[in-house]
Amino acid sequence: MDNRNVVSVSYHRTGKSTNTNSLGMREMQARVYEKRNSQYLLVKAPPASGKSRALMFVALDKLANQGIKKIIVAVPERSIGRSFKDTNLSNYGFYEDWIVDPHYDLTAGGSVGSNVKRFVEFLDNSDAKVLICTHATLRFAYDEIDDDSKFDNTMLAIDEFHHVSAADNSVLGAALKNIMHNSNAHIVAMTGSYFRGDSQPILTIEDERQFDKVSYSYYEQLDGYRYLKSFGIDYKFYQGTYLEALDKAIDTNKKTIIHIPSVNSAESTKDKYEEVGQIEDVIGDFQEKDSKTGIDYIKRKSDGKILKVADLVTEEGREKVQAYLRNMNSADDLDIIIALGMAKEGFDWPWAEYALTIGYRGSLTEIVQIIGRVTRDSENKTHAQFTNLIAQPDVKDDEVMGAVNTILKAITASLLMEQVLAPELKLKSRRSSEDPASGCSDPITDPNVIRIKGLKEPTTQRVRDIIENSLDDLKAAILQDSKVQEAIATKADVDVINKVLVPKVIMEQNPDLTNDEIEEVRQYAIADMALKQAEVQTTTSSSGDDKKFLRMADKFINVDDLDINLIESVNPFQRAYEVISNNIDSKTLRLIQQTIDAKKADFSESELVVLYPQIKQFIVENKRYPNKESDDELECKYAYALAKIRDLKMRRDAQNGR
Repeated sequence: MDNRNVVSVSYHRTGKSTNTNSLGMREMQARVYEKRNSQYLLVKAPPASGKSRALMFVALDKLANQGIKKIIVAVPERSIGRSFKDTNLSNYGFYEDWIVDPHYDLTAGGSVGSNVKRFVEFLDNSDAKVLICTHATLRFAYDEIDDDSKFDNTMLAIDEFHHVSAADNSVLGAALKNIMHNSNAHIVAMTGSYFRGDSQPILTIEDERQFDKVSYSYYEQLDGYRYLKSFGIDYKFYQGTYLEALDKAIDTNKKTIIHIPSVNSAESTKDKYEEVGQIEDVIGDFQEKDSKTGIDYIKRKSDGKILKVADLVTEEGREKVQAYLRNMNSADDLDIIIALGMAKEGFDWPWAEYALTIGYRGSLTEIVQIIGRVTRDSENKTHAQFTNLIAQPDVKDDEVMGAVNTILKAITASLLMEQVLAPELKLKSRRSSEDPASGCSDPITDPNVIRIKGLKEPTTQRVRDIIENSLDDLKAAILQDSKVQEAIATKADVDVINKVLVPKVIMEQNPDLTNDEIEEVRQYAIADMALKQAEVQTTTSSSGDDKKFLRMADKFINVDDLDINLIESVNPFQRAYEVISNNIDSKTLRLIQQTIDAKKADFSESELVVLYPQIKQFIVENKRYPNKESDDELECKYAYALAKIRDLKMRRDAQNGR
């Protein structure tokens, strides 16, 4: 298979991110440990960076030195619970090992009812120290607990924190808020999701401000790996069915995870079991299914090698397969995984080197998580690959290239742990701009303020806070709601969408709002989406589902204000084409980071003239550049001002032909 990629990133392989200090901690884990005394801690770090072990270090310190009596770790699904299994830490320099009582590992088995019972029992058992459970178990158990003070002297850790804010988990969001306000519990939230527009808010701004934050970028992680030196992304488009194109996209020489499309998607044949069979036919000739492990043995046609294939799509025998995957110890234990909804978030197969994802994916978070499955450092690979195999959109090639470029900019920003959104236009009612008594401070000439006749002025501070601070998150929730998407796809009546479905999402996200407040928020959300042309029907007027890929570019992130072009050419693939970009190396990533940082703060040139000598003095005194992640606001200001200065210099040099 040709390893030409839409994105190709080369890394230095310094080993820094996988080297450990005297306590056995990697660089990211040491950063988190420095914040171990924080009552509320938010860790933003990519998949495979070692967040689970970082949590163990912090939790054990809280048990030993901070008066915490119990640790609760909540993960999205049972399979991720294995990331928190017993771990030997003392052999590597830490003073204690991470031990979990099997009785309180609620991800290992048990019904919902029995797990809730054990959860409540755990809180009452003075000898019990650590409990592992799913988000769902935590949510159901909280409903059974009538006093938030039960969580006193407890550390609650929530893995993949962005899940908590999903609409169907809003109860858990409320539970977390109550635990924060009504107990002295410590909270550790961990996430690899970098875009607030790809998740839904659960905490008020005031609550979020209480969290100390540790951010560790994908680039920092990969640049410090020992073995993995490059990482690529490729978008391949096909005609017909994906099964016809699969032989040109698959590479049986690589440890591979194949994600087939949802049965509800246009790419699916609607028979997922037959798809698995046909994929295995492409891999080779089926030999047998191991009765003990459930693993399929396939003889590769080219050389007769027996490949071990894990089928996670077929329900029958899947528990055997999952048990086998949990106990793998070497690269030789498995060659290929075929999955549908599994083997994504939190799944640990360090030897995986190629992720082939078939069909449109409606979430940038999902894409990043899948990428994370193959970007773990392992001695069996120097290159990791993510390929998205998508039906060719029935649109012009330049539209597809534009969509690919937008998505690539979003993914590149995610490598840098950035949330990139276009500057928001402020919406004001026409009356408020003309009525001096309204207290409106925005001058009517402000180009970033749009006056809309008939738009209702917010009547409460709660509505004003949502409009001014949370509108992006709310729009993302609306556009990602399955019923809204279905209504748009089927061209349902606009009034049904605007006056029934949208208010329902608003109510789910903000259950404390009155009906009048919901209506006010609805008006602003609809007006904003209309102005930004963010409603999905604006991209589906002619081709329906064919433009899903284009919609993905607009849905997650607007990076049009980043002057970055990653597209180089369009090359033949099957009966369609693949889109290839310029390579991205470490220097390019740093320039992208600089471009992003330069847009985060608005400095006039006269301000930069004043700040530049101060920045130089800071560098001399501290022997380092200012850090934008610093708790010192002045240092952060220096960091962004320096990025702006560098960006201006780079652009002027380019204009002058230097």
